[in-house]
Amino acid sequence: MSEESIRITAEQTLSDNWYVLKKYSFELRRRDGSWQAQEREVYDRGNGATILLYNLERRTVLLTRQFRMPAFVNDHSGYLIETAAGLLDNASPEVRIRQEAQEETGCRVGEVQKVFDAFMSPGSVTERVHFFIGHYQAEDRIDEGGGLEHEGEDIEVLELDIDQALDMIQHGAIVDGKTIMLLQYLQLHVLKPRRLMVLVIGLCPGECGADPAQALVLEHCAAQVLAAGHIALSAAWLGLPAAPMANSSVVKDGARDERFKAQAERLLERCDAVLRVGGASTSAEAVVDMALRLGLDLYHQVEQLPVLAPGGLGA
Repeated sequence: MSEESIRITAEQTLSDNWYVLKKYSFELRRRDGSWQAQEREVYDRGNGATILLYNLERRTVLLTRQFRMPAFVNDHSGYLIETAAGLLDNASPEVRIRQEAQEETGCRVGEVQKVFDAFMSPGSVTERVHFFIGHYQAEDRIDEGGGLEHEGEDIEVLELDIDQALDMIQHGAIVDGKTIMLLQYLQLHVLKPRRLMVLVIGLCPGECGADPAQALVLEHCAAQVLAAGHIALSAAWLGLPAAPMANSSVVKDGARDERFKAQAERLLERCDAVLRVGGASTSAEAVVDMALRLGLDLYHQVEQLPVLAPGGLGA
């Protein structure tokens, strides 16, 4: 699509009390070639920038908490946890975000990294936000921050563990869009993945069709998990009993079934992920089903695990 597909026919300023609210009448050429008359209200508050300050060694981030009236009138307390942010006010994004971060968090910001731009509410607001990340140290906190009182700012500075902050997204404590985007960017592209406790499961000893070679397969995969820098638990080491087969002609042992479930649940409660290897296995599939219900990560190849150890899987 191009500008030739849009014809502005009228423009009316509705308000310029804070920023500028205009009503546009225009014609839009549809994909079938026809023209359609439309009207939209557009709020122009300028472009902005936001930054997530992080400490890689301590795995922490600096965030803020302040009152937001639009959130308050939309069924929220109004107090949002956010990354430092502000409008550009005719400055470059890099210069402005350093100033804004220091005003809000009290942290002197050095080098910053631009990660992307985004329109946050393109259906009604013109603002394009420039997204940054930057590293901070304890000595960079030169004052308490808190924002500018004459601008009505009363900002609380929060230093959170990155995993805590990500959990707050999951549980609805962090609902600000720009903050969620930057936290997830940091998790995916910057922070080292944490060490996982991985249960390696395949054809269990004692299960129909199992042979000693199956234990060697589990041993080999467990060794690869350890080489990737994680902690491995093998069903062969732990003596996890086989699950009764659903289609077995043998009378099912209820006590044995419950023993399997209880032992598997105790294992999974201490794990972060499951590595499912080998062929068909009633026991392994039962463990996988339980792991997914508990929200654990599931892998089918060792190479899918995040590599922590230098040199990769062969380290």
